[in-house]
Parts: sequence; structure tokens; C-alpha cells
Amino acid sequence: MAPSGASPAARAEDFIWLTARVLEQRRFAFHFRDGSPDAVEAALTAYRGDDGGYGHALDPDLRGPVSQPHHTAHALRVLDEIGRCGDRRAEAVCRFLTAISTPDGALPALHPASAGWPAAPWHPAAAARAGTGSLLTTGPVVGLLHRNAVWHAWLFRATDFCWAAIDALTLGARPHPYEVEAAVAFLDGVPDRKRAEAAADRLGRVVRDQRLAVLDPDRPGGGPGEGASQTRPPAHFPHDFARSPDSRARPWFTDAEFARSLDHLAAAQQEDGGWPLRRRAWAPGTALEGRPMVTLDALLTLRAHGRGAALPSPRICADRP
Repeated sequence: MAPSGASPAARAEDFIWLTARVLEQRRFAFHFRDGSPDAVEAALTAYRGDDGGYGHALDPDLRGPVSQPHHTAHALRVLDEIGRCGDRRAEAVCRFLTAISTPDGALPALHPASAGWPAAPWHPAAAARAGTGSLLTTGPVVGLLHRNAVWHAWLFRATDFCWAAIDALTLGARPHPYEVEAAVAFLDGVPDRKRAEAAADRLGRVVRDQRLAVLDPDRPGGGPGEGASQTRPPAHFPHDFARSPDSRARPWFTDAEFARSLDHLAAAQQEDGGWPLRRRAWAPGTALEGRPMVTLDALLTLRAHGRGAALPSPRICADRP
């Protein structure tokens, strides 16, 4: 345990080892303790189904064994982190994506076989129309596959779907903040840089015009989305849209706005060392599983933007076993 008065970094590390699932522990070790990518992949494999997708509550807000598009997007993100989002792994995933695709060539928000399995009441998948593609699931998957130079027949129509969905977001619609995050994930990976930059510029104007990001976290009330409920999303901040400095969403915000956003993220760390969930807990296990994931995301976002002083040292401290 970290001693009383320990640094935020030491408290965050203890929180991970005390509370996290094996997958998040091994991801933490990979990023901050020179851990093995093999260990991360072994932990992730436990969530993989026979169909090539990922299930078993990889995202704690979707329970049950069914392979979900949302889970599979998260799995690809983990594989991307460790440099293994390609070759036979991508081929197996793409077979699964092809099998569950909607008539428009995209991914549904929820697998059709999911009925009856528990899910968070506010989860965007709950409102999905059967047979309709979702940018929320398709955008991150397509972006990550393009980022890793994966080419598969499934990608052609899915990429066209994402371009059309993002164009629709910039034509007077009021997008959900999570749709914007999914759009950014696509734009950050798609190889057509010129088109992606133009689409990101249009989308950034929508975000600012519609006040989808809290630009002054110290303002009373915190801004739009504060006090999230089943129908209203939690507040979103600049760092939620631009998780790395090279994201196409980073130019949407001034340096001062982004610095305030990172200050707010760092200050959100709680006394036990972890970061809080930004939605209410709807089942006992989801809060326990979710907070270490949020904590690891916060640490990685802070490090990506140069806030290294808030993060664990790359070597094991002498007073730790």
C-alpha cells in the first residue's frame, strides 16, 4: 500500500493493483512497468468468443457472453496499444464483423442475439433500431483497422458508411457527444488525410457551436451534460475528444482551454487513487470493474499530453515487492 501522503502516481498504482481485473492490471504493467504484451494479449483472449468477436462483459456495462461490436472495438484498441492489431488477429475479427454487419455495411450498436442479457439502462445500444448501422460502434473499429493498415473486403462499405454518417453530423444535426468521439476515432485512423481534416474541421465547428464540450470546468454547474442521467450524457471535456496531441480533434480547442481540461482531469483523482465513473453505478460489479478502466484511461491521456509528473515512474520502487 502507498504510505499516507503518497504521490498521486503511487496512489493510482495501488488502486489498480487493489481493484482492477487482470486485463487492466496487465495493461497498466505494459504501459508503466515494462510489462509484456504477451501477458496483455493472454488476458484479452479470455473475452474472445468462438466467432472471433469479444464478449463476456469486456465493457462492464454490457453483460453476458455474446460477442458485441462495442466489446470488439475495445479489444482492437487494446491490441493497438500493444502493437498487435493486424495479421491473423485482424482477419478473425473481420470475419466476425462481416457476419454481424447490417444491410448498410456497418455494425449494429448491439448484436441481435443480445436480447435477455443485462445491459446498462442508458447504454446507446438500448435505443438501436434492428438492422441499422451505428457510427458509435463502426467508427472506432474502422479507424483502428485503417490505422494498422488492415485491408479486408468488409472495410470498403463500412468506411463509406462512416463518411456518410459524419457528413450527416455536420449538416445541422445535434450529435450525441459519444457520436463525436466515434467520429474522431474514425478520422484519426482513416488514410485519406485531406478529407479527414476537412471533415474534422466541420465537426469541430459543430462541437463549439452546440457547446458539446465544457471549456471552463471551474464554472458553476460544470457546463452542458453535468448531472448525467439515463437520457442525458455526462459532461464532455476537450480531452475526451482529443486523447492524444496528434488527434484531429486537438485543433478544436485553444491551448488554454486544453490545459484547463487536463487540470480538471488530474484533479478528479479520488482519495483512494482512482478516478470516478461519470455515470451512476447500475449494478454492484460494474462500478468495481469500471473504475480501474477509467483510471487507466486518465493516466494514459495525461501522459499522452505531457503531464508525466502525474504518472508512475517507469521502474519499480525499491520499497515495493
